[in-house]
Amino acid sequence: MFYDAYILIQSFMDQGGDVLYLIAALTFLMWTLIFERVWYFQSEHKLVIRDATQKWEARLERRSWTASQIRDSLISEASSRITGSLPLILTCVALCPLLGLLGTVTGMISVFDAMATQGGNARSMAAGVSQATIPTMAGMIAALSGVFGSTILKRKVEFETELFEDHLTKDH
Repeated sequence: MFYDAYILIQSFMDQGGDVLYLIAALTFLMWTLIFERVWYFQSEHKLVIRDATQKWEARLERRSWTASQIRDSLISEASSRITGSLPLILTCVALCPLLGLLGTVTGMISVFDAMATQGGNARSMAAGVSQATIPTMAGMIAALSGVFGSTILKRKVEFETELFEDHLTKDH
């Protein structure tokens, strides 16, 4: 059963060319980073917020310019921890379709090579067309899956950052 799946995946990767390996690696990296952010919110986030809130609450005065700068520093540090690898995730999402286009270009080069060397042999051209379209499809699917995950994360980051800012009151 696993061997059959492996053979199918290997056949797909061979049809799409070497660019598919780059797309697969980028997709793996992207989803690893997405799952890392989910893990952060499930485990570490509460501790980060609690520690920063305790530092703020330990201050006796909170209305001076110095207190405001300390508050801004705490918010900035926590926001950096909350955001984490989100910019890298968004970069991976943007790179997936670009790598798909790179696969399209390399596949079309194979088509033109087949036309030049074999005089337009339909079989050899079909392999190049396959090599051109499969990476495009794979890049778009990877990007769409990443858009889904990154949108959810982006909303969570914005919500948690605003919530944290609201917790650091200047009431005394």
